[in-house]
Amino acid sequence: MVDYVGTTRIAELLAHVGTASFMEALAGEIEVDFCRWHDFDKSPRHAAHSSVGVIELMPISDSKLYTFKYVNGHPKNTHDGLLTVTAFGILADVATGYPLLLSEMTYITALRTAAISALAAQKMARSNSRVMAMIGNGAQSEFQILAFHRMLRIREVRLFDTDKAATEKLLRNLSALKIPDLKIICSKSTAEAARGADIVTTVTADKRNALILTPEMVEPGMHLNAVGGDCPGKTELHIDILRRSDARIVVEYEPQARIEGEIQQLKTTELVIELTDVLCGTKAGRTSDHEVTIFDSVGFALNDFSALRYVYKLNREQSAGRALIDLVPLLNDPKNLWGGLTGTEKPHPAALVGKVPTKPIALV
Repeated sequence: MVDYVGTTRIAELLAHVGTASFMEALAGEIEVDFCRWHDFDKSPRHAAHSSVGVIELMPISDSKLYTFKYVNGHPKNTHDGLLTVTAFGILADVATGYPLLLSEMTYITALRTAAISALAAQKMARSNSRVMAMIGNGAQSEFQILAFHRMLRIREVRLFDTDKAATEKLLRNLSALKIPDLKIICSKSTAEAARGADIVTTVTADKRNALILTPEMVEPGMHLNAVGGDCPGKTELHIDILRRSDARIVVEYEPQARIEGEIQQLKTTELVIELTDVLCGTKAGRTSDHEVTIFDSVGFALNDFSALRYVYKLNREQSAGRALIDLVPLLNDPKNLWGGLTGTEKPHPAALVGKVPTKPIALV
């Protein structure tokens, strides 16, 4: 039997530990994994593009655990009442190849994206940053704001989206959270929201080379958290921002970011820094208060590895409500697959009590 975390279960786990606490703890797990970067077998994700969106597979493994995530991105879905992004993932044991966890990852992707955004900003933004502009108020926005409020003590957020309904939705949700020390301001434009902000987060969904931020909006010392650009032909920052003499660009995994990130606009000879070097202290995330720092985040499989490992552990610790599914046959005679299908082969005794007959898995 395989552990199963669906949308209802992830909501239960979040209710138990708190959403902001979950993201902060997950950021810690991500940092641990990025600081053992060379333990992982890495590759850019496999993407199947169409005229309306993209479907991707994101695999990664170390010597003990393997994960993959299936995720789509279809910006026009919302016009039909569907989500732009949906996802699910698998955590498996490398030693046996057996899956350990099948999990929803639509919510988890939003949580881990916000967690790594705030983690990178802790290393890259000025330490006294308290004001953030939130450009794009869709599905990711609440998660980003909560993570930055918790992990960087952001105290003022300026909102802007070309879709007024998205901003109204965000306002309702933030109001329901009743965060006493967070000031929310609705802005009339991206430029107005960004003016004087310490951090500017862009998380828009259109699949095109958009100019969400232009050079005149970027002030010395700003940290740009560029989240929305995540596939070829989809960017948010004007190229001149990337080529500023005082710009410092950090990416999760350079081979993937060159294909899908803001830096797809740059020549391969134009240097960037990988996040592992910043988190492990071999390179600085910021060298001065006047530097413009850019986290060009496209989402990388290691983020999902950390998230699935953490969710698996948390789900088992909070055993009440834990669900199992019969995803893999458990047979008394493992060579008699036909007998298992036809019912002539007895199930393995462990199947009767919901246990996989393998040795315990070390999660790190």
